[in-house]
Amino acid sequence: MSKYQLDSSPIYIDGTDIPKNKLNIQNSDLLHEIENNLLKEAYQTFSQNINATTKFNEEFFINLHKKTFESLYDFAGAYRDVNMSKGDSQFCLAQYLDKESKRIFNELEKNNYLKKYKDNKEFANKLAYYQSELIALHPFYELNGRILRLFCDLIAVTNGYKFIDYSGSIDNEKYIEASIDCVQYADISKLEQIIFNGLKKD
Repeated sequence: MSKYQLDSSPIYIDGTDIPKNKLNIQNSDLLHEIENNLLKEAYQTFSQNINATTKFNEEFFINLHKKTFESLYDFAGAYRDVNMSKGDSQFCLAQYLDKESKRIFNELEKNNYLKKYKDNKEFANKLAYYQSELIALHPFYELNGRILRLFCDLIAVTNGYKFIDYSGSIDNEKYIEASIDCVQYADISKLEQIIFNGLKKD
């Protein structure tokens, strides 16, 4: 897959696509291993602390990124202020990012964080819509996909589901294909099917 293209590279070690980090690690495999371990800890911590009254708002979303990765990255929890793209996919322009973020989370709040959708198919459709909007937003410099899936998994848990099983779509890049469709064509059909297939009642 192609790498990110940025107007400037404020967070990367010069000449690399490795983010500057608090441990001064320059080995990408080791960095990814640490990121995944932090993510596993976040799944455990956040899933134990959510309940029926949890508000999955913009503050919660930003805090999810911050608390998960602040031990490793200074940019944890900070929205990017440069334009980013990947291949032919242009993410939300930085100048509109705050406005678009607030629009998405206001919609999600008005939808009561999807609590009224009891049918699996309907829930998958709505969750795919919000996930696709946040994929196109791509608000953070790095680790958008993993935090976004954690965010959606936590919404699923509060609505009586287990964590969404993406195992049939991550390794074979079907999730990436679905994400590209969301950004380039505003087509959520592949993502909706992935989420629907991964939904299991708790």
